[in-house]
Amino acid sequence: MDLKNMGEPKIKIVAMPRDTNPAGNIFGGWILAQIDKAGAVAAREVAPIRVVTISFKEVIFKEPVFVGDLVSCYAKIIGVGKTSIRVKVDVIVQRLNEDNKVVKIPVTSAEVTYVSVDRAGNKRVIDEDLKKLCGF
Repeated sequence: MDLKNMGEPKIKIVAMPRDTNPAGNIFGGWILAQIDKAGAVAAREVAPIRVVTISFKEVIFKEPVFVGDLVSCYAKIIGVGKTSIRVKVDVIVQRLNEDNKVVKIPVTSAEVTYVSVDRAGNKRVIDEDLKKLCGF
């Protein structure tokens, strides 16, 4: 995971005990929800009215997330179509290691696709000027 090219942090949140699975680790579904939120924040930069999630590409959990970890979701727009936005989201946790030093650990990443919609939920064409502002 290239920490310099991950985009901007869109969400930072501390993993809490209520977010654990039966094994005591943070539930994968909770992490997926954070990915979806962070990606939507990025997608709304080019589709400011509303976006809906249409797909997640492969998500592989490389490391567990523990209670107390600071979970950061970095998001970067990687593609914009007529009505769709593709966003790469990288999840990093910060925690203390055995030497009481803060370490950053890549947990997972995903490519999420959103569709721009109007308030009634109908597909909405993305404004060309907003695409240009984002480099597309």
